[in-house]
Amino acid sequence: MSARPWKDQLARQMQADWADEIDQFEAQLELRKQGRLDEKAFAETRLRRGVYGQRYDNGQRHDGYATRPVPFPDAPTKGPETHWHAPGMQRIKIPYGGVTPQQLEVLADLAEEYSDEILHITTRQDVQLHFVHIEDTPDLMRRLAAVGITTREACGNSVRNVTACPLAGVCHSEAFDVSPYAQALMRFLLGHPDVQDFGRKFKPAFSGCEHEACGLVQMHDAGYVARVRDGRRGFKVVVGGGLGAVPHQALVLSEFTPVEEFLIETQAVARVFARLGEKKNRNRARIKFLVAALGIEEFRRLVQEERREIPPDPRHTDFVDALPETGGQALRQPAQLADGPRVAGFEAWRARNVQSQRQAGYCVVTINLPLGDMTSKQARALADAARTFVGDNLRTSVEQNMVLRFVAEADLPALYEALLETGLALPDADSIVDVTACPGTDTCKLGIASSRGLAAELRQRLATKSASAELDEAVKALRIKISGCFNSCGQHHIADIGFYGNSRGVDGRRMPHFQVILGGQRQENAATYGMAVGSVPSRAAPQVALALTEAYLQGREGDERFQQWIARLGKRALRGVIQPFMKAPTYKEAPEFYVDWSDAREFSIGDLGVGECAGEVVSLFGIEVMRAESLVFDAQCALDEGDYKGAGEHAYHAMLAAARALVRMEYIDVGEAPDEIVSEWRARFFETERFFDRFAKGKFGQYLLDRHATNTPTGERAAAARCVEEAQLFIEAAHACEARISAVPLAQASA
Repeated sequence: MSARPWKDQLARQMQADWADEIDQFEAQLELRKQGRLDEKAFAETRLRRGVYGQRYDNGQRHDGYATRPVPFPDAPTKGPETHWHAPGMQRIKIPYGGVTPQQLEVLADLAEEYSDEILHITTRQDVQLHFVHIEDTPDLMRRLAAVGITTREACGNSVRNVTACPLAGVCHSEAFDVSPYAQALMRFLLGHPDVQDFGRKFKPAFSGCEHEACGLVQMHDAGYVARVRDGRRGFKVVVGGGLGAVPHQALVLSEFTPVEEFLIETQAVARVFARLGEKKNRNRARIKFLVAALGIEEFRRLVQEERREIPPDPRHTDFVDALPETGGQALRQPAQLADGPRVAGFEAWRARNVQSQRQAGYCVVTINLPLGDMTSKQARALADAARTFVGDNLRTSVEQNMVLRFVAEADLPALYEALLETGLALPDADSIVDVTACPGTDTCKLGIASSRGLAAELRQRLATKSASAELDEAVKALRIKISGCFNSCGQHHIADIGFYGNSRGVDGRRMPHFQVILGGQRQENAATYGMAVGSVPSRAAPQVALALTEAYLQGREGDERFQQWIARLGKRALRGVIQPFMKAPTYKEAPEFYVDWSDAREFSIGDLGVGECAGEVVSLFGIEVMRAESLVFDAQCALDEGDYKGAGEHAYHAMLAAARALVRMEYIDVGEAPDEIVSEWRARFFETERFFDRFAKGKFGQYLLDRHATNTPTGERAAAARCVEEAQLFIEAAHACEARISAVPLAQASA
């Protein structure tokens, strides 16, 4: 008889292959604990099971995970209570965001038992649990698998969660419900042999219509937009999109792929990516780089050629033939909302959190989750409410909220009161108050500035203005998105107002900053990416957001939308709006500027290392790098004005100026000639890897080397925009490099 019969019971409820995979992971985990499996080899295994490491140098939320003593860094230890790996993060895939009340209750239980009682909804509709001990992950995975949820390939070089519009099936303008097709793609690709040899991750998304925000397909590795042609269902298929440090717009692979052919076509895309995609240089390994290098015509030819080589597989059509027509059915009969007295706050909640759906008599209700967080208690309350009002019609959203569908209009007051009891009835969903943010420095090892801290501060200020009716409706309609670094996990590129974290050396110390991004567009499935207009101290970022919205209200013409206003003003005028907030005060003038949001300690970047202090050198670098920042701003303006060749030239010279600023820290007599600058910078900073950081390695330095080698500015907008983005990132990397070289020792900084 099994020593743990509950495991046998769970196994009987799981798919056999899922149970076997978890058993294998548990065996590998045991080998790693015994030191018989290399950490590098094990890392890929645990990442493919959704198990991440997380940071602990930020002083955040320590009381939430300290249930058992844990040594750090991770290393095997001995003793009866052995914990050889610091608690980390468990990512859980929720295809198209669809979750049932039973699944939500299991997630709540797991958050309570293994985590810090918080379910975090991500910008890709996943659920994340933080501060999870790795020894607990196999049992956690079994309990998820027993209710039909997997963590397989939630991370790693694999096909990530398949996302879709949370309104799929109830949207007024959709061609058809894409939810069943998103589920079919997940099932078909999960563990498929043709998706196991990627150089990097692969993110698919579905949208039911062309012109709304929906699934944001234009920023994905593969995107599927529902279309009906001659009564036949199919998809417009796009490939090669992505945000990250340098965003790419997806390109059209097929204007119409019938639904019965989209799985084999996706398999062909995967095979081409696995065969030709970069494997050695991870910084160039996403499919967007392959599509850009080959060109969409050649990539399309290779996919068509690959399709002819794929052996017959009945699943190509079986998955689709067995699909339901839609991904949701109503639990209760439709009924109109009757007149009558309402609980205080109901009308404000209804105004922004409730929208009609295609089916008459029903509504969609958005549960506004601050920072994407929901407690275990709240998750159980939401599961109870769902059972009463909507059944299985629950979705997570890329805006980090929960969505209830098929709510009978007559049930809205009762639902509101049920949500109110556990703090789930906050108003202002999908508005400027509903700020999106990645984890940032709270838990992410790549975080530079506190994206969640800034988001919380902005949310509080904007919610206060909203409650007092100080926010104009045009401002309420805007969206703010924040990332803790340049990688755009908070999707700052597609926000009306975006921020991403960086830092600057000021007064012999480091000060947290945020780069301001303007001009992004969520509509048209993420049709336009914003551009940087300037970096401001973190503490000034809330005033910047408010100044921009006020300038918009005062300066717009008629019903002019924010993106139209941005385009009309241009980068130079926009820079003027934020210019008063760009000045960084000295430590004596404003010591609070040297402490990030949600942190009590003086700001530092622990992962960047410490070097010798050189006060005069910092001053020289600061003077020199200002020229680089001026040039990259000129590049942005040229791009804005349609001078794409000029934008490329300015971007190139901005990188040269930043490289020269570093070189002059050590070799004051370096000249102005590009060959000399690049030669000295390469020898002193690139080949020695001093320019490399722990995570990006030589990625940003390669931008300069590649641009210097070709020196042929393009006349094409997308390529020029990438060059400008690369220059901005090179300058940020130069700042980080200077910080490592010239960091003030901790004892001196606190003296």
